Amino acid sequence: MARKVSAVHVADSHDVIRVRGARENNLKDVHIQIPKRRLTVFTGVSGSGKSSLVFNTIAAESQRMINETYSAFLQGFMPALARPEVDVLEGLTTAIIVDQQRMGGDSRSTVGTVTDTGAMLRILFSRLGRPHIGSPQAFSFNVASVSGAGAVTLDKGGRKTKERREFSVTGGMCPRCEGRGSVSDIDLSQLYDDSKSLSEGAFTIPGWKSDSFWTVRVYAASGFVDPDKPIRKYTKREMNDFLYRDPVKVKVDGANLTYEGLIPKLQKSFLSKDPEAMQPHIRAFVERAVTFATCPECEGTRLTEAARSSKINGVSIADVCAMQISDVAQWVRQLDEPSVKPLLVALAQTLDSFVEIGLGYLSLDRPSGTLSGGEAQRTKMIRHLGSSLTDVTYVFDEPTIGLHPHDIERMNDLLLRLRDKGNTVLVVEHKPEAIINADHVVDLGPGAGSEGGTVCFEGTVEGLRASDTVTGRHFDDRAKLKDSVRSSTGALEVRGASSHNLRDVDVDIPLGLLCVVTGVAGSGKSSLIDGSVANRQEVVTVDQAPIKGSRRSNPATYTGLLDPIRKAFAKANGVKPGLFSANSEGACPHCKGAGVVYTDLGMMAGVAITCEECEGRRFQASVLEYEFGGRDISEVLAMSVAQAAEFFASGSAKIPAAHKVVERLVDVGLGYLRLGQPLTTLSGGERQRLKLASRMSDNGAVYVLDEPTTGLHLADVDHLLGLLDRLVDSGKSVIVIEHHQAVMAHADWIIDLGPGAGHDGGQVVFEGTPTDLVAARSTLTGEHLADYVGA
Repeated sequence: MARKVSAVHVADSHDVIRVRGARENNLKDVHIQIPKRRLTVFTGVSGSGKSSLVFNTIAAESQRMINETYSAFLQGFMPALARPEVDVLEGLTTAIIVDQQRMGGDSRSTVGTVTDTGAMLRILFSRLGRPHIGSPQAFSFNVASVSGAGAVTLDKGGRKTKERREFSVTGGMCPRCEGRGSVSDIDLSQLYDDSKSLSEGAFTIPGWKSDSFWTVRVYAASGFVDPDKPIRKYTKREMNDFLYRDPVKVKVDGANLTYEGLIPKLQKSFLSKDPEAMQPHIRAFVERAVTFATCPECEGTRLTEAARSSKINGVSIADVCAMQISDVAQWVRQLDEPSVKPLLVALAQTLDSFVEIGLGYLSLDRPSGTLSGGEAQRTKMIRHLGSSLTDVTYVFDEPTIGLHPHDIERMNDLLLRLRDKGNTVLVVEHKPEAIINADHVVDLGPGAGSEGGTVCFEGTVEGLRASDTVTGRHFDDRAKLKDSVRSSTGALEVRGASSHNLRDVDVDIPLGLLCVVTGVAGSGKSSLIDGSVANRQEVVTVDQAPIKGSRRSNPATYTGLLDPIRKAFAKANGVKPGLFSANSEGACPHCKGAGVVYTDLGMMAGVAITCEECEGRRFQASVLEYEFGGRDISEVLAMSVAQAAEFFASGSAKIPAAHKVVERLVDVGLGYLRLGQPLTTLSGGERQRLKLASRMSDNGAVYVLDEPTTGLHLADVDHLLGLLDRLVDSGKSVIVIEHHQAVMAHADWIIDLGPGAGHDGGQVVFEGTPTDLVAARSTLTGEHLADYVGA
């Protein structure tokens, strides 16, 4: 296809980022020039190669080259970054990636600590707070109060002498909960079977059953308890040492290890982490074994009494952090103190950025691990909006995710502000409302996976509209309101819902149809569904929590597809199923089933090289001699999902159980993925749809989906709507939390929350059919949906 001319005049090589011969993942020798100091949007169907070009090639090489500017010593502490598969990359500037990766799961991390706001507030209270209690660290729940003495070395006239000095640190950490805001009560019966001895496998903690596990061996060989005596027969001293002893060094099998009481050990290994970041079986164990309650000493504020006693105009730092950020911004503006004027100005600007970016409903004490991917991405933007850096390349991954149509316009303005400061802004995006603001558009495709990886169009938005690409043909697609809607077969009753910002909500969620729950970001949608619906027995929830898995995990292992495949290979060849797992007996001994050999080059970046022994196929040569349906196991795993659907459907390769799984993968729009493709190469939207496909076999009567259009191209939305219809027509009830107007228009029933976000939301502002919502135009959602359908 002939290249279109860019809308931006390129004066010389200093005005462009030049990419030649990009071959990362599915890219097919891509040549492209991207104008600098402009907003360029990359479009294309899911899996077309957008992320491979923007993140895995341009941004990755920029970060790798920056790392190389550091000393060899420092590089040794940095992640090893391999050079992308590309011939030429010229004109790169420093790349800052603002992605949707959720923030750290540490329970001590909050919105205030991950931005500058927390630090600025601590300084403010240390200056203006009355009574005065000390430095900024006296207001930090991550700094404990300690005192003691130690030796210091002093240089007196060239002679070094040691003196003993007293020291003290006054921190703001509540001593009862250690700055976590909650205390835990542990059910000991969930930790061990006291009728057994340690030698008999008394522990019932996940992963602690085997006596080869070092932690278990430390307890058994510590000398503090008798490993052969039932725990219920321990003496008082033994029980105290077993449960509460402070850390102490012990020798086990000749190795020096640390012994620590069971309770503090579990508090450090499990309870200090955010439950949302735990693996499902660990989270289930914690929920069984631990009861969390608000700390009675600090009342959940995490702070000492002294830190809470110091106030500005009658307001403590704990009060401020619990406020909605939009209210904090107003409170700061009311302060008039010349001595801290620059601090107040900077704090107000940062808080205003939260409001501008659509996060004014958050509070500064909100744990960062509870933020959605979209909220996390927008929170990361805060630090860049006030930056004085210019000529930086900012890279965004679908920044409109999680945003109501009302909020997308504000996001567009923020991206343009970054551009107007002299920066290059690269955005991967699907929504026309965001694409329309681009100075330059690059459309990749034409298809996904092996059918994508080429540049189909470069130019203006109007040129894209007129082009014969998949994106161009669907750019102005608009879903229509249904002529008729399904009737409800019952209802899920919600009464008195009051979690987070919900205001004692009563609502009946209809069953037997497609119900869409919508509202501006922060209006209470997730609070309503997660708090009152998702935890019911008959409900199957497909949320945006990340999939746990290494590069050895792939769609075949995640969905359980590999099991019937291995059994079929084993039966056809009269051997064990374990031979057909690259993580088990059949693995190539040279690369241990990884397909690549990683070479550590010390201070230089490591290199991953395709295994010469198995040529990347991951299996022993003897295993590849066994065939099923004329294919060996590596060839089957190299198939796309669509190819596998044909392969397992009929003839000598027919496997009904495998065919059912791949058909579900096709249904959710993942036909282009390879069965053995590492999960680490999948986008967020692809991982969510993979999760949906794996849960479609569950026996739940009600499905709850959280923004299933995430990462979907315009052309794929119709496919998703067809899938939702099939779920409902099969007898399921489907509840979707969604902002996409096409899904709203296709719904049988809409529940709209608002009218605003945070304390301005939390109410049901509309219940009824999409047609009635459009006719009423009584809410923000109604206005935008009416504009969308042209009513």
